[in-house]
Amino acid sequence: MSLGWLKSPARGVRVTKCIGLLAAVVLVVSTPLAVAGGSATEAMKSTIDRVLEILADKELKKPDRLEERRRMLEKVVAERFSYEEMATRSLAAQWKALNENERKEFVELFQSLLTRTYADKVESYSGQPVQYVNERLREEGYAEVRTKVVSGKAEIPLDYRLTRLAGDWRVYDVVIDGVSLVSNYRGQFSKIIKSSSYADLVEKLRKKSDKIAAP
Repeated sequence: MSLGWLKSPARGVRVTKCIGLLAAVVLVVSTPLAVAGGSATEAMKSTIDRVLEILADKELKKPDRLEERRRMLEKVVAERFSYEEMATRSLAAQWKALNENERKEFVELFQSLLTRTYADKVESYSGQPVQYVNERLREEGYAEVRTKVVSGKAEIPLDYRLTRLAGDWRVYDVVIDGVSLVSNYRGQFSKIIKSSSYADLVEKLRKKSDKIAAP
C-alpha cells in the first residue's frame, strides 16, 4: 500500500494547492484582523516573525548558505511543533503497544518525513498572505488559532491546534481546508497496520523519507 500523503477525494486540489503554505507551516505574511490576540495566537506569531526574519536575510539566500537556512527554519518550526504529540495522535491505539525505543524511532521517522516532505516547498513559497481570523479555546490547555490563506481569489482555511506543554503552546495538528493533517496520517497508518503490520509501516516511512532526501 502506498502512502498518499495529504490527499482528500473531495478537496484534494485545494489542499494540494495549500501544501506549499504548510511547508514550514508558518512561512506566511501575517495580516491580523480585528481580533483580540490570545496567548496561543501570540505564540504562533512569534514563530512566524522569526521565520520571516530568516527568509528575509539576504546573506542566507546565497547558494552556499541555503542548507544552513533550511536547518535554521527547521529548528524554529521544531520549537513550536510537538512532533511527539503529532506522532502519538497519528498512531492512535498502536502507540500504547510500543516500547520506549520504538516510540523514539517512530517520532524521529515522523519528524524526518514531515520536514523532508515540505523542505523544498519552503524555497518556492511566494508570499501568499494569511489573515488571522480568531482564537478558540477548545478546552483546558487546548486552543485553535484560525487563519485563512489568500491565494488569488480563493480563501483557504488553515487552522493550528495547540496544546500547553511544559508551559508553552505547541502545535499538535494543522487543519487545511477542513482536512486534519493528523487524522489524515492516522487513517493511512491504520490501513497499513491492519493490512500488513506496524513493522511494515515503519519500513515504508523509512523508505519514503530516504526517497525524498535523495538528490
